[in-house]
Amino acid sequence: MSGRFRSFSFVDRITRREGGRVEGHFAVPLGAHFPASLMAEAVGQLAAWSAMAQLDFVHRPVAGLANAVHYHALPHPGGLLQLQADIERCDAEAVAYSGKAFVDGALAMELQDSVGPMLPMDEFDAPEAVRADFHTLLGAGAAPGRFGGVPEPEFHDLQLQPGERIGAGLQVPDLAAAPYFQDHFPRRPVFPGTLLMDALATLSLQLAQSAAPLSAAGALVTRKVGQVKIRAFTAPGTRLALEAVLQDADALRARLKVTARSEDKTVATARIEVSPRSVS
Repeated sequence: MSGRFRSFSFVDRITRREGGRVEGHFAVPLGAHFPASLMAEAVGQLAAWSAMAQLDFVHRPVAGLANAVHYHALPHPGGLLQLQADIERCDAEAVAYSGKAFVDGALAMELQDSVGPMLPMDEFDAPEAVRADFHTLLGAGAAPGRFGGVPEPEFHDLQLQPGERIGAGLQVPDLAAAPYFQDHFPRRPVFPGTLLMDALATLSLQLAQSAAPLSAAGALVTRKVGQVKIRAFTAPGTRLALEAVLQDADALRARLKVTARSEDKTVATARIEVSPRSVS
């Protein structure tokens, strides 16, 4: 597998394709920062491989909508992600799918009712190269340990109103500074939607921690990301304005509405639910 698939590719091998079900796995390398959002990315990539093959690599899906992503456990360096995706619809307009990720055999993430619009493959990558990589994944698989991790989000101009809202600027790296653009995508670099959701979730945790019901609850974790809408592509070097607004909170959870904007354009929206790590 070529070097361009070393920085943001989370399927090591496709182990089964039968009917609408596709399965595979990914070994999280030791020492790599691998946020929980990348489990959803891995399932999405698995579904994308199956969808692209079904359409003979003429089209490829991009991030669009997701009804809900539930997180049950966190991934860890050295852990094995077992992935499955169920394709509910696939045509030249869109792919609809749901899926799950397991960490060392235990359910860690559920992705429900995701829809990815289909766009022409040649706008994003070379169809013949993607086809060859798919056959590699069906055979011996990609070399494990190739992923070096992603940087944690760096916020600027943080503005916190405790228990109410938090805003911050997020500078998307330029093309040379972020290796993941080599994978996402070679011909049209796009800031991954899952990394944008990770940044919004990180802000949400900070805001929830400032709310009185949860301020003494200890470490908080993201439990659910719902009503996800990726409305526009974000290019390298873009400056984004992020905001999380607290909707309600009690001792067990907080619910927040999050938004990402570029100038006057809404790039993404979602609803996020967080709770203390000790709450199952």
